[in-house]
Amino acid sequence: MSSDEPQKQPSPDSAVPQRSVDELLSAINPLLASVPHPEGKKPCVVVVMPAYNAASTLERTLADIPRGTVDEIILVDDCSKDNTVELAQKLGLTVHQHEHNRGYGGNQKTCYTMALERGADYVVMVHPDYQYDSRVIDVAVKIMQLGILDFVMGSRIRTRRETLAGGMPVYKYIANRCLTFIENVMLGQNLGDFHSGFRAYRREVLETIPWQNNSNDFVFDSQFLAQAVHFDFKIGDIPVPVRYFDEASSINFSRSVTYGLRTLQAVGQYWLNRTGVKKSKLFEKR
Repeated sequence: MSSDEPQKQPSPDSAVPQRSVDELLSAINPLLASVPHPEGKKPCVVVVMPAYNAASTLERTLADIPRGTVDEIILVDDCSKDNTVELAQKLGLTVHQHEHNRGYGGNQKTCYTMALERGADYVVMVHPDYQYDSRVIDVAVKIMQLGILDFVMGSRIRTRRETLAGGMPVYKYIANRCLTFIENVMLGQNLGDFHSGFRAYRREVLETIPWQNNSNDFVFDSQFLAQAVHFDFKIGDIPVPVRYFDEASSINFSRSVTYGLRTLQAVGQYWLNRTGVKKSKLFEKR
């Protein structure tokens, strides 16, 4: 993930016990046995990682991915200044390196293009900076396999105390709560965290939404959510603890303000398009 100023917090250790993840999977697995797949084909799950200077955290992120649940991991490097590319290749990932820094949204565009080209049925975006708990990848995918959701978000805001203890700065917590409230009201949703970087999609979502028309900056995510609502996809979330520490990426205050304003603009564009006042290419079907 492109970033410019990491926030500081003492420990990146996970706050979710492994047992709770295993118990949830144990409850879901029997249900999946009755879910039919076309021609008996096993669904292809691809993890995509938009990376920028992630060499110090990449191995920890990969170590948490449940074994046997992912068919391919694609890392798209946005001109890192460390050895992210060399390490990713050594670890056996599919690696693509941008010649020029394209920004966080631009990085995601490459990630999703490559995942679709490889025949992914389910695509999970995980930041390689170890900020999000990758152990829940299988949970997110299985919820989609059951047909419950088309688009799964990882919510960092289970409780205020837990979120702040995980290192989220107070100003970011307050801004997140305010923006998420506005977006839930304006978009008719009930998500816990509209601004999470952990996201999982059914293939149809990426084939329908015109995400190529989105910004190359951080507001790409907000635009994508408004588009998913416009195309009537089922969106929901699962708890994913937040980890803020030295190596975890995070935008600074000024860019956070810009992101917040552009998020409100994206919601405004959704309503202008919906009411027919001003049509936007963001909501034109691919």
